[in-house]
Amino acid sequence: MLATDHFISSLLGQYDWLLRILVASFLGFMIGLNRTHKHKPAGVKTYMYVTAASALITIVSIQSVTLYAGMREHTMMDPMRLAAQIVTGLGFIGAGVILKNGVKVVGLTSAAMIFFSGGIGIGIGAGFYTLIVFALIVTSIFVRIGEWIEKRGEKRGGRDRDKREEESEVSEAE
Repeated sequence: MLATDHFISSLLGQYDWLLRILVASFLGFMIGLNRTHKHKPAGVKTYMYVTAASALITIVSIQSVTLYAGMREHTMMDPMRLAAQIVTGLGFIGAGVILKNGVKVVGLTSAAMIFFSGGIGIGIGAGFYTLIVFALIVTSIFVRIGEWIEKRGEKRGGRDRDKREEESEVSEAE
């Protein structure tokens, strides 16, 4: 854990768990706002629940080791075992939003964002605030760049298509 993240955890003590749930819910809400604004099937509630549930399961998984590992001799517990199962559940949810209609596939970005939101929740649940905020900033920047490139490509594609149609009309007229 980074020093700042450890400082936050030590400062808040047991209330750090509550902050983790709050931060995960807020970040999921913010991701969901973007998708709701774009009228996508998964929105604010979906992303908020994914991040909050992922954080909750991660916290329970980590804290369970502390509480139950010493109960029986030779008991081994992996603090990230439950958190690892989140990934399986996210794959299931993501598969549900991917639809194929002929050659067109929709929902891939929503599925990827659900997977990413789960990662956000796991990271916050484990207390990696700095890493998660950095990941959100970086992905947000690249999403904006990607959207700008896609829009530019659509404009250029439209102009190229218009030019081809004009050339076709000219050759038909001759």
